[in-house]
Amino acid sequence: MKPWERPPQRRRYLGAAAAAFGLVATLLAAGPAAATPDPGDAPHKERVTKSQQSEARAAIENGDIPGVDQIVHSDNVSHLTNIPKQDLKGVNSDLAFQGKYAFAGNYDGFVIYDISRPKSPKIVSQVLCPGSQNDVSVSGDLLFLSTDSSRSDNSCNSTTQPATEKSSWEGMKVFDISDKRNPQYVAAVETSCGSHTHTLVPERKDVYIYVSSYAPSATFPDCQPPHDGISVIKVPRKTPEKAAVIDFPVLFPDGGNPGGSTNPGVSQTTGCHDLTTFPKLKLAAGACMGDGILLDIADPAKPRVIDRVEDNVNFAFWHSATFNERGTKVVFTDELGGGVAATCNTEVGQDRGADGIYDIVGKGDKRKLVFRSYFKIPRHQADTENCVAHNGSLIPAKGRDIMVQAWYQGGVSIWDFTDSDRPKEIGYFERGPLSGDTLITGGSWSAYYYNGYIYSNDIEKGFDVLKIHDRRTDSAESVRLRELNTQTQPDYR
Repeated sequence: MKPWERPPQRRRYLGAAAAAFGLVATLLAAGPAAATPDPGDAPHKERVTKSQQSEARAAIENGDIPGVDQIVHSDNVSHLTNIPKQDLKGVNSDLAFQGKYAFAGNYDGFVIYDISRPKSPKIVSQVLCPGSQNDVSVSGDLLFLSTDSSRSDNSCNSTTQPATEKSSWEGMKVFDISDKRNPQYVAAVETSCGSHTHTLVPERKDVYIYVSSYAPSATFPDCQPPHDGISVIKVPRKTPEKAAVIDFPVLFPDGGNPGGSTNPGVSQTTGCHDLTTFPKLKLAAGACMGDGILLDIADPAKPRVIDRVEDNVNFAFWHSATFNERGTKVVFTDELGGGVAATCNTEVGQDRGADGIYDIVGKGDKRKLVFRSYFKIPRHQADTENCVAHNGSLIPAKGRDIMVQAWYQGGVSIWDFTDSDRPKEIGYFERGPLSGDTLITGGSWSAYYYNGYIYSNDIEKGFDVLKIHDRRTDSAESVRLRELNTQTQPDYR
């Protein structure tokens, strides 16, 4: 019996691995930008100062921010429903879509929803398979799950184990989802430094996976420095059990952004956090800690960098990337504070913890990323709310560049960047803080538009379905996709 064929066993919810929250405050104060790992790698709760508590209560009383757990939204956005977390109590993470189904990652596994009636989604199955972040994507009958926490083995009943032990496992898991009610675990591939996130380049016979991971250490046998690239996995569709790493292309021969003393407050580049591919254009964009990159993926097995940019003034941690519909722009996000800090406030300002909009100019290998502007939600949040730019997708409105995006406890923002120099928010949905006294990690992790609706996976509150009614986005209603992994940019038209 193979490790991934062991029958899953229920376990007690262990919560997120602890790391000193004080590190977040130290990094935020260290310079113009800083970052820490994503939620779940930091404590779930942290008391804030009495002054911050008083300010949060005053803001709620004055109506400047919503009350605790109060739902507010713009007039053009409707909240259709919410499904609270059920058996899987861990942190909710990423989303993927296929036909009438949504696939929702959770640090304890993943959930499959039937969204054929978006106003009343139904849970089809819940798969217990712990291993943060459990970022999820789908292609045909296969589901892919990222594991970036050191486990005792690659099975779904593994336990936590230090990365300093050679026998520990991190990497990619592959499931057969031909039966949505009973997914089957069919393969596991160990990758260097695990799989924080992953990105698909699907082809007819094979699926290529770009695995993003970072933070090597000389004490980790399977995550040694330097770690200046990504793992490339090839998965044969008919024989997924033969999935294997085929290459580790080095994207930063010079080591990338040194961060630290050279660029205070900026993350040192030791790998990538997230990549987005645009198969039709044979392009990819990478958010790689201290660097943003543009790649040629004409040969999906051998991606190569054609341009690279840094922002050592306002970007702390290059987190994710989204192309516009024509592939002439890239929106990069900066996850200042690692997703566990309060950065949507006057003190931090509008240029940090924001999106950076870059135009792609030139042709072929001479294409360049040219910075145009920043975008950050205009709604300040309390100091008890973790808030920063996070996962989003395009709303494929004809002739416009419009994005829906998660901002943790900043909620879900819908914003227009058709004019790269003058982005603006056109709609929003958010809840008030989880607490007026304590910073509790929560809010929307991922918010994506799929076949007429917006779906959000809230870290604490569960699965939300939203609808936007706006003349600027109405044309997107006619766009129907059979499958959506937002890190694999679709050809919407």
